[in-house]
Amino acid sequence: MNENERASAAGRRGIDGRPVADAGRGPITGPVLHGHCASVEPIDPARDADAIFRVGREGTDPDRIWDYMAFGPFAEVTAVEDWLARCAASRDPVFMVYRDRASGEPGGMGSFMELRPAVGVGEIGNIWFGRGWQRSRHATEALCLMMEHVLGTCRYRRLEWKCNALNAPSRTAALRLGFRYEGIFLNHMVVKGCSRDTAWFSLTEEEWPEVRACHERWLDPSNFEADGTQRISLAALTRALW
Repeated sequence: MNENERASAAGRRGIDGRPVADAGRGPITGPVLHGHCASVEPIDPARDADAIFRVGREGTDPDRIWDYMAFGPFAEVTAVEDWLARCAASRDPVFMVYRDRASGEPGGMGSFMELRPAVGVGEIGNIWFGRGWQRSRHATEALCLMMEHVLGTCRYRRLEWKCNALNAPSRTAALRLGFRYEGIFLNHMVVKGCSRDTAWFSLTEEEWPEVRACHERWLDPSNFEADGTQRISLAALTRALW
């Protein structure tokens, strides 16, 4: 099923016109979330600046990490310190750091953003990973933890994922995690002086239990060989839902 077919199928499952007695939800303020191998924690500029600078400069051609981000790359650690100070002071987006539970080392960052508690809608975004975390179990778990917090713990009605329409890896990640494609918003933003068309994805509270079950099955340690190889892919599990 392609993206347009997914969107059409989602529309047929729609529930427009359903009375909602209480759409409001509480604020999202930045919790500490723990998984099997990764954690999601609030930013601490004094603690995190040196490590975040290092992670953002590691591997081959590191500047490409920042191609679709509104910030970065950073040439000096002092620039990261200033940026993280602004991140820590922000209340929307609520910036978080992704951390390896065993080593304590960070692997990237993301945020809860575009938060509308009055109607129970939010987004996860500003997501980037260092080269060592890209396409890793740690990265997937960090995003699953954020999704569970919004839709499970905080019981929001809708969670969004948006990205540059040219960002094929992000679009693939959204579908793999169980989001459904909704379309392209043309001329949606200007980022780093360039016009951006935005690909739009969502996941609703009605869809979340089945997606969460896929996450739990994939993240279960029994799904991984001793060398870390997955036995069944998350994409295979979530693709079967739609």
